[in-house]
Amino acid sequence: MAGEVFVDALPYIDQGYDEPGVREGALALVEEETRRYRPTKNYLENLPPLNLNAFETEMMKNEFERLQQRLPMDTLSMKRYELPPPPAAKMSDLSAWNECVENSMAQLEHQATRICNLELMLEYGCEAWRSYIELLMKCVSLAHKMLQALRKEIQEINWQRKHAQTRAGERLANLETMWQALAKKNYEIEQACVELEERLTPELKKEYDMLTEHT
Repeated sequence: MAGEVFVDALPYIDQGYDEPGVREGALALVEEETRRYRPTKNYLENLPPLNLNAFETEMMKNEFERLQQRLPMDTLSMKRYELPPPPAAKMSDLSAWNECVENSMAQLEHQATRICNLELMLEYGCEAWRSYIELLMKCVSLAHKMLQALRKEIQEINWQRKHAQTRAGERLANLETMWQALAKKNYEIEQACVELEERLTPELKKEYDMLTEHT
């Protein structure tokens, strides 16, 4: 059948794998075949070209460019946390003071939001982490069950292979014994035929001589 592979190795019953030089010889054969193998087909021709920048954001691109140019990283800006007064030239400008007031109100709201987040974390943080850890434990338990199932399936497959190869090994041993017995029997028959020919040859020659004298 086309595409069918016949495996002639029976690792559960074959002997000699641990003998000196066997592993080295097998690796040498693999290396030789790898050296002689030259791919004649592009196995990636049906795939689109690789796009290495598909997941790069604008921030990532800017950061990569900074790294390529070996520029220092920008320091953390603390300007939004500052509450500077209007410049000296605009101390009497109402719009400048309005901007400062709006900035201070934004800073105050930001701090209020941080305090609210901290209060929420103090009230619900422990329970949220407990729920998250329980979810992780369920995931770990599920993964462990899947792992055990896979190990059991692998063990079952290995047992079936061992059982099948053991039966095949017993059959091969019986066939080898039969072959040896038949080969021995054929050899004995050939030896008997040779001895019989050697014993009958003089008698046949004598009869041939007698026939030639009468003629």
